[in-house]
Amino acid sequence: MPSEAEKFNVGSEEGKATRPSRGAPRDTLRKIRILGIPLDLGQSRRGVDMGPSAMRVAGLEAHLEELGHAVVDGGNIGVAIAETKQAGDKTARYLKEITETCTKVAERVLETLEEGITPLALGGDHSVAVGTVSGVAEFYRRKQKKIGLIWIDAHSDINTPDTSPSGNVHGMPLAALMGLGPDALKDIFGYSPKVDPRNTVLVGLRDVDATEKANIQRAGITAVYTMRDIDERGMRAVMEEAVHAAGDGTAGYHVSLDMDWVDPEDAPGVGTPVRGGATYREAHLAMEILADDGGMLSFEVVEVNPVIDEHNRTADLAVELTSSAFGKKIL
Repeated sequence: MPSEAEKFNVGSEEGKATRPSRGAPRDTLRKIRILGIPLDLGQSRRGVDMGPSAMRVAGLEAHLEELGHAVVDGGNIGVAIAETKQAGDKTARYLKEITETCTKVAERVLETLEEGITPLALGGDHSVAVGTVSGVAEFYRRKQKKIGLIWIDAHSDINTPDTSPSGNVHGMPLAALMGLGPDALKDIFGYSPKVDPRNTVLVGLRDVDATEKANIQRAGITAVYTMRDIDERGMRAVMEEAVHAAGDGTAGYHVSLDMDWVDPEDAPGVGTPVRGGATYREAHLAMEILADDGGMLSFEVVEVNPVIDEHNRTADLAVELTSSAFGKKIL
């Protein structure tokens, strides 16, 4: 099996000697490191800790390599197991352990970018996004640049310990990234917010708590697209506006894809399924527009739950969508 160094220096500066006819354009080929984050402490329903394995079984690395990218699997980042820990404060359960994991993720993502490699993070529940986004933001902050964020999700995930009805931290990562709290999560690398709200975009919302609506306004996020917007205006218009807002004045943007954004008809194995989501083709179109835009700095896909999936359908779709985001074309 080739080493990481060998995979990242094969035949050409892009890391591959050739590319298949349906692969990504040569000038968009990347060096990609897969990082598994099997964290499931952020929610009550167990099983998303197996999400990284399910996506690997679905052939993620091979699919990306078929596009011409140079890909290595960086393994899993260590996480605590719920049965060995106390949940702690009921307003933010397992906050200490989640913060420790997200800090490790942030450091690993930062290191990956410093090596000139694109991070591809596999969750785990959506609380892992605090780590991935913090790492990307810190890398560009050191270059006196800022990043954008495209948050694709059925939920806004902008609760705080004061507003959360459940105390589940997977409903709080965007709040942490916007500087609203919890304090331990928002202060990774010693500053907040990690992303300017003017460059933060929410896509596909359809299940938002009343308190979250107020938090969106409090954070100053204005680029918010619900499923109604997609229904009325179409995915193309929404995504073109999303990439413009996230990329305006930034080095590029991180994409955080929660698989519960897709309708349960096509993605049944997710942490928190909600009817009325994106269709199979709408989801692919959104990813294809991201690839066409070329502004994506890093990518993550979260909340795949094999325990409630059907024959690994959701992980298969997650791999397909990731491939589209990294340049797979129909022709």
